[in-house]
Amino acid sequence: MKVENKVNPNEEQMAGFLEGDVDSPIEMVNLLKFKDKAEYEDGRDTDLSGEEAYAIYGLEVIEHVKKVGGEPIFFGKVERLMLGEVEELWDMVAIAKYPSRKAMLKMISDPDYIESAKHRSAGLKGQLNIETKTGNS
Repeated sequence: MKVENKVNPNEEQMAGFLEGDVDSPIEMVNLLKFKDKAEYEDGRDTDLSGEEAYAIYGLEVIEHVKKVGGEPIFFGKVERLMLGEVEELWDMVAIAKYPSRKAMLKMISDPDYIESAKHRSAGLKGQLNIETKTGNS
């Protein structure tokens, strides 16, 4: 199994996100890997680690998620691998619930979110986003 962390979805993944059932509730499982040192696209000088930059985003994104009717469900640091095998573990897991894909798309298109996401990009080496639906969704 090939595992490749990314910071942003590719065109095919974004297109798929906009197809099919865009109105049912979803939960997004985020497997996060941080940079050692934050790197901002605007070139600003910073002493923040990747995890610290992402933590700024993490605090701000809670309000963005709530603004579209979603809710943060869980976040925690990865301690160890209990079962299975991967070359490198992720640093953190976060789960957020959204009323729909449409709501999540509205959030990530909001200019206030885009401003907060600068900290996300600065801190993330890459991640996996796994879309899930609760049994009856």
